[in-house]
Amino acid sequence: MQSINLSQLLYKIDETLQSQFGYQTFWIKAEITDVKKYESKRWCFLKLIEKKDEQIIAEMKATAWSQGYVFVEQFERLTQQPFTNGLQIVCKVKVKYSIKYGLSFDVLEIDNSFALGQIELQKQATLKRLVDDSNGQIIKDDEQYFTPNKRLKLPFVIQKIALITAQNSDGQRDFKNELLNNNYGYAFQVDEYLCQIQGDNAHENIIKQFEQIFASNIQYDCVAMVRGGGSETDFKPFEQYELAKLVAFYHIPVFTGIGHDRNTSIVDLMARQLKTPTKVAAHIVDHNFMFENNLLYQFNQIEQTIALKIDRAKQNLVNLKRLLQSLDPENVLKKGYALVKLNNKIVSNANQLKAGDEVETYIKDTKVVSVVSDVQ
Repeated sequence: MQSINLSQLLYKIDETLQSQFGYQTFWIKAEITDVKKYESKRWCFLKLIEKKDEQIIAEMKATAWSQGYVFVEQFERLTQQPFTNGLQIVCKVKVKYSIKYGLSFDVLEIDNSFALGQIELQKQATLKRLVDDSNGQIIKDDEQYFTPNKRLKLPFVIQKIALITAQNSDGQRDFKNELLNNNYGYAFQVDEYLCQIQGDNAHENIIKQFEQIFASNIQYDCVAMVRGGGSETDFKPFEQYELAKLVAFYHIPVFTGIGHDRNTSIVDLMARQLKTPTKVAAHIVDHNFMFENNLLYQFNQIEQTIALKIDRAKQNLVNLKRLLQSLDPENVLKKGYALVKLNNKIVSNANQLKAGDEVETYIKDTKVVSVVSDVQ
């Protein structure tokens, strides 16, 4: 039996593949797995797989060399999530064969518009599910969502705050610095509920913190959930249905400062979004300042009202004094009027008099005693 070397056969395979696929590229849709990035070299090794009923029916090794790695970086920048296992992508590939390493694909380009579309579709599906499952309690109006949590009234003054954040994080530090070093000297009680808030299962950690806040039985005025600093690419926990639903129906007002100015997560839409940890703290301080300012305004209004009433009362007293002076009998007599008395009582009606009565008539500085001869 005549034989050939392995390499000879592989060269024949290489020639066949080159003649068939050598200068062609293909756009394919697949799920990625086994992702390994080498940032210093700007390489990314991965597998492209296709599933049916959760079973893998096709797979191929692939590599994004420096040319393709540019699109990996662009993917993370545009989608604000890591290029990692489980993602569906559309990418441009070239068939590559090596007699030493076998068959694989070179990833030349990634269609980020597809990835963005998939992310947005998933987000919209989650939002629709939240609305549909709420029995009319979550209402969408234009692009705004009105939830039971958003409808909760804030207390006049916020003092007790439950802070959900990561330990020793930029968000923790920025929030506390802004809040506790405020310009008005306001004092706050901040109880920290620390957990990991980044990563695939971080939403479960955050849910546990909400449960601990509830179990504490402390009458908090609000919950502040903040994240800042570090990578801006992984906000996956804040897109999860379970966490978003909990926040939408939570019994204490929830403020979010997730630390990204451009995007809005699903959890942000269910709560009071203020973008960054610093802005959450500043809003709480401003809320208390508005109460104090309104209180001072009301106090000034009361002071002015009282002062006005006192001034009016003083003027009324002056007017009454003048009226009394004008009605003083002595002043009346000085004007040419007379005062008649019968039996030392003022006569106010002629019917009180009859012929023969002795009366006293007072005019200015004079008393005249006379007897009534006739009453007409």
